[in-house]
Amino acid sequence: MIRENVNPDECTFSEVLQACSDSKVAFSFRDVEQIHALIMRYGLGSKLIVSNRLIDLYSKNGFVDSSKQVFEDMVVRDSSSWVAMLSGFCKNKREEDAILLYKDMRKFGVIPTPYVFSSVISASTKIEAFNLGEQLHASIYKWGLLSNVFVSNALVTLYSRCGYLTLAEQVFAEMPQKDGVTYNSLISGLSLKGFSDKALQLFEKMQLSSLKPDCVTIASLLGACASLGALQKGRQLHSYATKAGLCSDSIIEGSLLDLYVKCSDIETAHKFFLGSQMENTVLWNVMLVGYGQMGDLNESFQIFSQMQFKGLQPNQYTYPSILRTCTSVGALYLGEQIHSQVLKNGFWKNVYVCSVLIDMYAKHEKLDAAEKIFWRLTEEDVVSWTSMIAGYAQHDFFVEGLKLFRKMQDHGIRSDNIGFASAISACAGIQALDQGQQIHAQSVVSGYSLDHSIGNALIFLYARCGRIQDAYAAFDKIDTKDIISWNGLVSGFAQSGFYEEALKVFSRLHEDGVEANMFTYGSAVSAAANTTNIKQGKQIHARIVKTGYNGETEASNVLITLYAKCGSLVDARKEFLEMQNKNDVSWNAMITGYSQHGCGSEAIQLFEEMRHLGVKPNHVTYLGVLSACSHVGLVDKGLCYFNSMNKDYGLMPKLEHYASVVDILGRAGHLQRAMKFVETMPIEPDAMVWRTLLSACIVHKNIEIGEETGHRLLELEPQDSATYVLLSNLYAVLGRWDSRNQTRLLMKDRGVKKEPGRSWIEVKNTIHAFFVGDRLHPLANGIYDFVEELNKRVVMIGYVQDNNSLWNDLELGQKDPIAYIHSEKLAIAFGLLSLPEMIPIRVMKNLRICNDCHNWIKCVSKVADRAIVVRDAYRFHHFADGECSCNDFW
Repeated sequence: MIRENVNPDECTFSEVLQACSDSKVAFSFRDVEQIHALIMRYGLGSKLIVSNRLIDLYSKNGFVDSSKQVFEDMVVRDSSSWVAMLSGFCKNKREEDAILLYKDMRKFGVIPTPYVFSSVISASTKIEAFNLGEQLHASIYKWGLLSNVFVSNALVTLYSRCGYLTLAEQVFAEMPQKDGVTYNSLISGLSLKGFSDKALQLFEKMQLSSLKPDCVTIASLLGACASLGALQKGRQLHSYATKAGLCSDSIIEGSLLDLYVKCSDIETAHKFFLGSQMENTVLWNVMLVGYGQMGDLNESFQIFSQMQFKGLQPNQYTYPSILRTCTSVGALYLGEQIHSQVLKNGFWKNVYVCSVLIDMYAKHEKLDAAEKIFWRLTEEDVVSWTSMIAGYAQHDFFVEGLKLFRKMQDHGIRSDNIGFASAISACAGIQALDQGQQIHAQSVVSGYSLDHSIGNALIFLYARCGRIQDAYAAFDKIDTKDIISWNGLVSGFAQSGFYEEALKVFSRLHEDGVEANMFTYGSAVSAAANTTNIKQGKQIHARIVKTGYNGETEASNVLITLYAKCGSLVDARKEFLEMQNKNDVSWNAMITGYSQHGCGSEAIQLFEEMRHLGVKPNHVTYLGVLSACSHVGLVDKGLCYFNSMNKDYGLMPKLEHYASVVDILGRAGHLQRAMKFVETMPIEPDAMVWRTLLSACIVHKNIEIGEETGHRLLELEPQDSATYVLLSNLYAVLGRWDSRNQTRLLMKDRGVKKEPGRSWIEVKNTIHAFFVGDRLHPLANGIYDFVEELNKRVVMIGYVQDNNSLWNDLELGQKDPIAYIHSEKLAIAFGLLSLPEMIPIRVMKNLRICNDCHNWIKCVSKVADRAIVVRDAYRFHHFADGECSCNDFW
């Protein structure tokens, strides 16, 4: 036409542009630009119909910015101009631009068409702009367009995808006409949000309406069946899809494979996989997930290898699938190899892949590697943040986890349920009750008030912080309690010192028919150990054997600790020797047990055996062996072991190890060396170090170093009653009563209260507790009479009361010293009155046993001819025939 010198007009270009738009052939930018240039050459750029068609052509070929330029250059626009531009934004995934254009359109008074509404609602759905969707719904109602099936379908999709299914169902119910898209939208929404039963019921209504399901319908329904585990219903849909010729569709293939995998029918899944389109990467990924769920690393890795052998490249979903399997079965070595491949194939920036890598390294305690990946990420994603926070919380880096949680919030990232649960668990770890409650409030505001993982974390938080009623209240709020819920109570109470409460929960758990796991038994054994309740401990041991956990190394480890803490080294040693597989915790438990019981030589011998067998000692091992050296007075050996920590094993000593060395030197009377050691420590000494030195000064009556140490302690911990008691005892042993009374007055002026001594003894399945001068026991009169009788008998064999062990001169001046009888004397007297002769007297005390009580019990063991075991805050004392296992060195 142009060659014949016939000038095209606006109708010509309109028809040409329309033909180009309708064509299935994609045009390059140069092609469209040439057409645009011709339009401008013939002066038709201002023509409305031409500009509208040009906008449409640019948009359909993906050049939406050029469309926008044409639109902005238009002097006059009509409704079609706005619709064309809005359609262009929507088709090119420019949802925010489409919404902004709609707002401009309304400002200019352009009346929106049903197509405009459906397009803008679809854009709102994709960017989850629910509030805007609601406003659009109101406008649609105002313009009377709710009867339009396209508009209503868009609303159903909006509400379904945003999780407002009640509103979606309401729009659906009010629609005068429904098509397949209507049903698909609601079925898909119900399936995605977990309402699988409703989705299947709606499918039945769809069939009654004579509407045939398409691939989208079947895929959504298969997803619903997979979620419900409804394998039989899924098989029926499979049969329907086969008859309808839909099985070759890639979406259906993926959904069918997902169904069989999630319903644990891995055999059918594999058969279906072999008969499917093997070039579909999605199917390979689903098979990886299937074998991963079974914990079958061999099959997973075979699938992963075969996939690449066939020329299919792993994608952002392939790597996470195989990495999760590596994580679950503990195959870190393989995970690291796959990490190398991730780097090689350019996925090291993919936030989804990196989140799974962070999770893998964090769960294997490789937090340095996890941090490197995390801080290298440029895209901020809630999963990567929560994976890192969870990693910190799982490995007791609670402060770091909470810092990162706050930083995540500062970055404007909304936490998910895992993030909230991990942060609450971190608060439990450091007993930060107030902060935990604040995070709980945030989780409720974020819509996670009924989340199961958060509920379990709250149980542990309150139990760990000793808030018994709050812990039970959080427990009762959970409808479906799992073993984690029960463990939160048992372990939380055990760790917060409410041992009897922990054991009550453990008994209730079994009464309710809940199957305990290894963690439950470990917490229960720990509680029994800390109450020295050997009888209940043995009952729990019997349950461990009955349930088959006795072969577990962890079970034997906690049992060694139980028997050692209950004073039965014979049972502890028996459990240790019978173990098939010992780890460092096993050796540590036995070494610590020997040390606590004053069996220093045995502890050291076991330590040497451990090293000879090539078992690497850790910080806990050295604490046990240094304590053993201290209790048996092996100064040179203790110092040699201390020096070997870093020299032989690269272990940097902690404050507890420095305190142990101070104890070794102090107990042996090397107070000047001990003081010099403290002053030259590479880290700042804490109260524990100074307190250890002060205790040694009391034993060796060194006022010069003792006073200096005491004053430093008072500066560090002015509210700790133990410091005042120790300093007062120092003055008492030196007969400086004025200084002793001044210390007591200083304590009173500062409002510091001394922790009362308390002792426990179990008699006939009941724990009996005693305080100093306690007369609350129903048999108090008989107990005091018997104490008086024992006093007479022990005096006859040489016992002399040590008045220095009394707290102050008021006590010394008491006319009735019986009023200040220490709690362990009362407990032992009650035990002697109540227990048969063949049963040893076992008493637990919360404070260090004083010199007077120690001497008294030695004499009582002789005159009563009974074995007496006292566990104080420092160690075990085995009294028999007038002697103590500690050799008066504790």
